Amino acid sequence: MIRELRAWARTHTERNRYSPVGIAFHWVMAFLVLFQLGWGYYTSWLPPGGDKLFSYQVHSAVGLPVLLLAIARFGWRLMIPGPVNDADKQGWQTQIAYAMHYVFYAAFFGLPLSGWAMWSSVAEPGPLYLAGFIPWPQMPFGAMPLELRWQILHGAETVHQWLVITLLLVIPLHVGAALKHHFWDRHDVLEGMLPEIPDAEDPRAAPQHSPREPKIPPEKAPG
Repeated sequence: MIRELRAWARTHTERNRYSPVGIAFHWVMAFLVLFQLGWGYYTSWLPPGGDKLFSYQVHSAVGLPVLLLAIARFGWRLMIPGPVNDADKQGWQTQIAYAMHYVFYAAFFGLPLSGWAMWSSVAEPGPLYLAGFIPWPQMPFGAMPLELRWQILHGAETVHQWLVITLLLVIPLHVGAALKHHFWDRHDVLEGMLPEIPDAEDPRAAPQHSPREPKIPPEKAPG
């Protein structure tokens, strides 16, 4: 199974492109993370009450899929290496790019886990749901002393906030580096992560398909 997947992925990586699965992981997680950052900022401005609790529920319902996608994406990268593109040949710039990938993975895992711990440490905030409808268990903090639970809440909240700040710093760097590689260096990095669209047939070239002969009714056929 893994051998077949790697062979299939090589049909893309040999052309300096990520596999469609890798591309889907990247853009789906990018959308979810950007949504979470915006929604979390919106939630922080809501006054205490039902609307704020509902907003936290939406935040958790989207955050838990990020955790599962991060696990799946990490496993996929272990099985299916990405392509060696122009950005992998830039010396110190490549090392910085690799370091940023580790930072992203730390945030992809740390933000949902710290949010899960925050939700589980407070006194019965309500059930957790994956994607809004699949029940998700809380961490086993219910039997702990209340003071210890408050300490867990404070520690998880601190980790959550610092990881949000980290993402707000590295996302513009990541986007800026991708645009720099594409427009300034003329590298193939961004093209390899975009969905592949077949090129239109060149009208000046010879047709690639033979025209279909028109069918002649039997009564009009010669002879």
